[in-house]
Amino acid sequence: MKIYDISQPVFECVVFPGDPAPEKQVVMKVSEGDVCNLSTFSMCSHNGTHVDSPYHFLDDGKRLEDMPIDTWVGYAYVTGFEGDITACDAEEIMEKAAAASCEAAKRILIRGKAVVTAEAAEVFARAQVKLVGNESQTVGPENAPAQVHRILLGANVGLLEGIRLGDVPDGVYMLNAAPINLGASDGAPCRAILMEM
Repeated sequence: MKIYDISQPVFECVVFPGDPAPEKQVVMKVSEGDVCNLSTFSMCSHNGTHVDSPYHFLDDGKRLEDMPIDTWVGYAYVTGFEGDITACDAEEIMEKAAAASCEAAKRILIRGKAVVTAEAAEVFARAQVKLVGNESQTVGPENAPAQVHRILLGANVGLLEGIRLGDVPDGVYMLNAAPINLGASDGAPCRAILMEM
């Protein structure tokens, strides 16, 4: 079984413009006589590879602890795309995913420099997918992400942002992108992996 690590290293990750970057501080070192090596860190809940819960954009939306764990864990369909994803493109993606596996069609992962448009978000929301994931730090346009987030998160679609799919061929995989349990949070970092089926 081949396993793909599709996560960014936290301290080398891409940071969405305006978000605070992760910071690490070494507080103990064995080489300096301390009993162990120990670090502290601070980071935004949306740094690097991370998930968004509906509360990220919707005050009355589900928080991380309210999202079923199978939002983030289960069969997923990987497809490549470049540019703006139109409604027609989204419908084609859903058709290909469903043909490959009905279960995998519930979690769509998009490889490439793809931007989910509002029209595509409506298609994914109507299809009642559990998750949409992409390589950008935001699913919608970077300069105006709110509308796409509100459409998807308003339909309780989990978002997995900042993944790295460059080496992953199109197809069906087992996804584990379980986020760190931050409780009633708007999102959280995760170590996302894909297992070849």
